[in-house]
Formats: sequence, structure tokens, C-alpha cells
Amino acid sequence: MPRLMSPMDLEQMRLQRSAHSRLDQPRICICSGTGCLANKSGECAQAMATELEKQGLSDKVELRRTGCYGFCERGPVVVVEPDNVCYLDVSPKDVVEIIETTVRKHEVIERLLYKDQDGSRVRSLDEIPFYRYQTRLLLHANTQIDPTSITDYISIGGYRALAKALTEMKPQEIVDEIKAANLRGRGGGGFPAGVKWETTRKAAGEEKYVIVNGDEGDPGAYMDRSLLEGNPHSILEGLIIGAYAVGAHQGFVYVRQEYPLAVENTMKAIEQAREYGLLGKNILGSHFDFDVAIHRGAGAFVSGESSALMNAIEGHVGEPRPKYVHTSVKGLWDKPTNLNNVETWANVPLIIERGAAWFQSLGTKNSKGTKVFSLTGKVRNSGLVEVPMGMTLRDIVDKIGGGMHPGRTLKAVQTGGPSGGFIPESMLDIKVDFDELWEAGSMMGSGGMIVMDDETCMVDTTRFYVDFLAHESCGQCVPCREGLRQMLKILNRMSEGHGREGDIELLEELCDLLADASLCALGSSAPFPVRSAFKHFRHEFETHIREKCCPALVCKELIHYEIDAAKCTGCLICKRECPTEAIFGAAKTPSKIDQARCTKCGNCQVVCPAKFGAVIKVAGAASETNAAFIGGQAS
Repeated sequence: MPRLMSPMDLEQMRLQRSAHSRLDQPRICICSGTGCLANKSGECAQAMATELEKQGLSDKVELRRTGCYGFCERGPVVVVEPDNVCYLDVSPKDVVEIIETTVRKHEVIERLLYKDQDGSRVRSLDEIPFYRYQTRLLLHANTQIDPTSITDYISIGGYRALAKALTEMKPQEIVDEIKAANLRGRGGGGFPAGVKWETTRKAAGEEKYVIVNGDEGDPGAYMDRSLLEGNPHSILEGLIIGAYAVGAHQGFVYVRQEYPLAVENTMKAIEQAREYGLLGKNILGSHFDFDVAIHRGAGAFVSGESSALMNAIEGHVGEPRPKYVHTSVKGLWDKPTNLNNVETWANVPLIIERGAAWFQSLGTKNSKGTKVFSLTGKVRNSGLVEVPMGMTLRDIVDKIGGGMHPGRTLKAVQTGGPSGGFIPESMLDIKVDFDELWEAGSMMGSGGMIVMDDETCMVDTTRFYVDFLAHESCGQCVPCREGLRQMLKILNRMSEGHGREGDIELLEELCDLLADASLCALGSSAPFPVRSAFKHFRHEFETHIREKCCPALVCKELIHYEIDAAKCTGCLICKRECPTEAIFGAAKTPSKIDQARCTKCGNCQVVCPAKFGAVIKVAGAASETNAAFIGGQAS
């Protein structure tokens, strides 16, 4: 492999690589992110390679395995170029037809195209509503390049920003450019990256470090994983630029052990960057030395906190330190250390190449650029989305997410991960902005966004997040360790029908304690979901306590099942499938449920033919042991 000794060598390689990639060349791009791999993307790619060879097309049609396309629930995603035809839900059995129909004949396969809500079929990726309303600055390259190929990254302009930074800019000028862009940290807190960089740069001492925080622990979030899997060189490029700016010669990429593909692709990227002279000694002839190592995290949520992460890299338990001095001044091995998350580093090359003014043109007054979210929950289209700061939550849910499923209404959107807050439907016109979300009682966080409909119980959902945080607390400080346990205990008894008057007020006191006295952000931000749930959905907690009832029909102890005698035909399917023999009755007569035997597993409702819908879920515990059925007589 050629060792790039100067920016001219880099540009020459880019031009050579681009010359070999004809725009009119047939190409099949298949998503090979974790989501699609779990749905047989690997088998599809292998079948395509085999079929192309069988038909003698291996030298004429390029098969490119790319990073995550974002539309994970509809994967595997396949795009056939140059016709720009996008196919969803592709399986290995579709491969021959794709090659015969689309590659050879340039015709489309209607059944594999995206189907809009009006029934029309959408041919190209950019026309699908899920993509059409996004601004994909960071995720766009995921669909263009093979993440294991440094030449692919170079061909789209990769490492050009690094060459500019090393040869045309002084370290302080780079810091000033990041400050002028107002790039705020994408890991949760939204602290200005340029201010942090300058602090580390000016801190005393020659030995300094830079770190990529890839410890992404929010339930349902995988923004950082997708970037590390699909475009690891963009993060490396940003890291090298940052290291040059602050005066560091050693960097670390901290990745969760649960992200094996992210680890594998990042390791390949580091090896390739070394081989091409983009890491190591005298990078691009600049006399700047820098190298990177990977640290695999053990998967503790609290290890995403900066000082806990640095403890883990040093070989200690990954738990937070008291931060009397910021880690930017006294971090790894007590040396000045600059830490940013994956998405923040990926923005750096774009800012250096295009300029702070360009970045400032995107977003709101205090929140610039774009943000990647993991849009999940009770919404039609879920997956990774990248939107400009300032887009409203309602537009994200309705335009990109496609709105709610038929028959359901939107109840709330939770942003910011397990420490974020619930934003009710009435407030969804607020903009995605660090400050607006904070004022609404939530936070940007690393980018989790969960949509909830009218079948969501806010008591149970709040209990879920507190349970997660209680489990993930490192236990160092009493307010967090004991406070979360007590909060969970109270919420558990609410959801089990044993809530007491005064429980809500007690939870509010515990929220104040955690916010004021916790050692780190895990404890101090834990009250967000509880406080926002009380603010917007207090009546649901009161109903659980006073009426022993779950209006959303979620809390198992506060619901029961009944059989509607007017709808039941006596087919006895539910009786045969009941695991506790709680259903009795004769053929062609309405069945009944013995509530004393019923474990509320819900299997009877699942197996009851949809055309009858005789088994119904009812709020509140059964009033009598044998409250058998609506409209009938108790046995």
C-alpha cells in the first residue's frame, strides 16, 4: 500500500480512485450494518456475489457492502445504481430477480419498492418520505462507501480536511474555527466543543490525550454504533485534527464490547490509516506524530460518563470520579484530556473543510448543524434519522416517521435516553434544540427518541427507566444508589396496585435529593423522566393509586380478561390454548374465565379469531373471583 507523504499524494490518490469509478457503472449496494445483518443481509450479499459470478457479471457489476442506511426495520436495504432503485425487505430469494430485472433490463420490481400511505410505489431512496425530509451530512457517506476501504473514503474527499488542518492552519486557528462554528457536544450535555478543546490546549503539561466516547448505552439508541460501523475514517479524521489542535500525540477510541462490528471496522480503519501514513510519525509530512488505540468497554451505562470512562481506560473500575478539576485539565493519568462523543468528532472534518460559516448556516441560534436520532417506538417508520437543528418533533414523527399506526393516537415523545423527559403531544411543535428541549423538561441526550401512543402506560414506562438507572448505578454515592432503589420500590408497588397516598410527593422529594446530591450525571439527571411524567401525566399516577386501575391496560396486576358473550361463538380455541385451564365452557356456547386461575398471560386474546374479538382486556382487577363474562352469568 502507498504511504501518503504529502497532501499532494492524498489528492492524487483521490483523483485516481475517482477516475476508476465510472458514474454509469452498474453497482449493487447492500446495507451491511448490524440491523440488516441480523435480517440476512450477509446471506443476500453472498447470494449476489455467487449469482453475478454465475452470470459472468463479476467484472461488470460492482457489489458494494456499505454501512447502515438507517431504515433498519425495512432491511435489508439494497440500492441498484446507476438507476438509483431502492429495494426494501430484500431476501436471498429475491437476488436472481434483482439481477435479471433491474441490473440487466433496467426495470423495477414493484413488490420490493417502498409503498407510501396512499398505496403508490416509490422508486428511489431520496423519494421515500423517511429519507426525503432528512438532512444527511454524517449518514450520507454510510450509503456510499465500503467502511472497510480507506480508498473509498479518500475518493469522496476523505482526509482532505486533515491535510488542510496540518498544512494550512495553526492549532489555535483550528480551535477558533470549531468555536466559531459553535459545535456543541452530541453526547448529551451540549457543551461547546471548541471551549473544551481550548481548555485542554492551554492546560499545563506536554502530555495530553484525546478520546472518542463510543460508550452508547441508551436503550434503543445506536447512532454512534452506526457511524463507527459505516464510516469509521470520518471519526478518525476528526480525532487526528482535534489531537493536532490541542497538542495530543495519543488517542483512544472507547467502544462497547457489545458492538463487535463497530470494533472490527474501527480496528481496520486504524490499521489502514497507519499503512497510508495518516497515523504514526510525521503525518502527511507535517512533523506531527499521533496514534490511536481501541479500548473495549465492559458495557456499564455509567462508563459513558467522562471520568468513569477514563478510569476504565486506565484499568480501574469504570465509575465516576469527583470532578473538582475538569477532565479537560486533569483526565487520563491526571493529564489534560479532551473527550467528545462519536458524532461530535465526525462533524469536525466537515467544519474544517467547509468552514464555520457553513456550519453556522444550519440550525437554530444556539444549536448548529444536524443531529442524528434513533427514532423508535409506536411510529410507522423507525430507524436512524439525521435532521437539522430546529426541526420540530412533530415534523420528525409525522413526516419522517410517517405518523402513528392506524387507530392509534400520539401520547408523548421521550428524548434523551433513560435520563430524558416525556414531551406530551400538545408540546410537539417545539424545535429540536439543546435549550428548547431542556426548557421543556427533557434533553437532547445522545439522540434517543421514543414515540409513545395511547396504549403506553406512563407509570410503567417511568418505572422501566428508573429500573434501568437503578441497575446501572455504580453505587458510589448514597443519593443515587439508595434514592433510585427507593424510587423503584414505590413505582413497583404503584404498578402492582399497592400505591399509597403520598407516594407521588415522596417521589418528588427523592427527585430533589438525587438532583442536588448525586456524584455524577447519572444520578442528577435521573429525576427527568419522573418529574416530566408527573408534570404532564400526573392523573395516571393518581388513577393507579386511588382507583387501582391502569387506563392503558398495561400493568398486569391492574387489569383482567373477560369474554364478551355476545361475540363468543364457543369455538373453544381459547380454552385449548389456555396454559392454566382457566377457561371453561361447552362448544357453541360462550366460554367463561375463572379469574382465580387466570394468570393474565393474554394468550386467550391472542388466539381468539380477529373476526370475533370476543376476548377483551379490562382495566382494574376482577371484582369477583368468577366474574366470568360480559352479558352472561357468573358460574
